[in-house]
Formats: sequence, structure tokens, C-alpha cells
Amino acid sequence: MNRPRVLLADDHTMILAGLRSLMESDFDLVGTVEDGRALLEAAAQLKPDVIMLDISMPLLNGIEAARQLRRIVPQSKIIFLTMHGDVGYVKEAFRVGASGYLLKRSAASELATAIHEVMKGHTYVTPLVTRDMMESFLEPSDQPEKLPNRLTPRQREVLQLVAEGHSNKEIAAILKVSTKTVEFHKYNLMQALGIHTTAELTQYAMRHGYI
Repeated sequence: MNRPRVLLADDHTMILAGLRSLMESDFDLVGTVEDGRALLEAAAQLKPDVIMLDISMPLLNGIEAARQLRRIVPQSKIIFLTMHGDVGYVKEAFRVGASGYLLKRSAASELATAIHEVMKGHTYVTPLVTRDMMESFLEPSDQPEKLPNRLTPRQREVLQLVAEGHSNKEIAAILKVSTKTVEFHKYNLMQALGIHTTAELTQYAMRHGYI
């Protein structure tokens, strides 16, 4: 039986190195990337069996990357490996097409288990998340919704890049559009959210988990 081909995405070099050492004896690691946009390019080129990615990544967060991966490489299984155990993140991850969800504090043995399970067509959720989700259902929360869906995909991309401190010109280069188009999306974004300054956009992005 062929070993699953795995692509890893995390913006922490040491975590990537640790994952590589844990996994290379059982899986073929076809690549590692450190931001969401590099992940889209690598996935399109490598067409891995499994993509393991973080939620918090520069240029394009993992949730938004997963939305696009479902279109670019629909055959690839997506497993999130993240520090975010909030029920909102878990729900959104599966809504955009994840097959597995692990926490970075999960046992190392869960990595292999999750990959084997999703390759069989099953889903895998770490018991740590399952426990946290049960507690969240029992305890009312006044925390804001994570990664709200009322924005368009392009608006969410622009929001993250603005919050990361990129200029309109830099955003235009990253998204391969004109500066005028970026200004248009930014204006509509502010109108949709009732926000009037870049500082307020950044605060909104932080509060809702975009960065």
C-alpha cells in the first residue's frame, strides 16, 4: 500500500521541523510551507493526499485557504492542526471541508491516527476538542462569533491583509489585482461592517480570529 503523501503548512519553522521528524517514517512529506498563499500554490502543484494546516497563518488564514483548497484540490483530505479549540473554529473548519481537527497540545500519536482515518474516508476530531465542545455547549458564551460569514471571500482576504499591515499597493500585488480594486473592496468591507478606519478594521480582525 502506498504511503499517504502529506503537505504541511504552519508559519512556525520549529513546528514544521518537529512535525517532519514525527511523520517522515510513516508518510511521504511532499512539502512544507509557511503561509496560506504558498499553501495554495504548493497544493495545486503537488496534489497531496493529505494537507495538514494551521488556522493562524499570514497572508491567508487556514479557514480561507481551506475554502479555496476544496476547489483547487478536491481530492485532498484536510486536517487542521492548531491551537484554537473554540467550538466556533471547529464548526467552521468542518463547514469549509475539513476531515480532521487536532490541537497542537494533542498527543503526537494522534497525527498518524488522524491521517489514517481521513484516508479511509472517516473524520477525526481530537478528544481534547470533543471535551472542550461539550463544555462550551453547557456553558453560555458571550464571545464574538469566529470568522463570521457575512463577508464575501474577497472581503475576508482583504480584511486579513489590511489587519496584517499591508498597504493597498502590497495587497494588490498579493491578490494580483489593481490598487483601485483593493480600494473598492476595502470601502465595501468598511460599509458592511460599519467601520470607518483601518485601526477599527484591525481590531475587528483580531476580535474575530482573522489574525
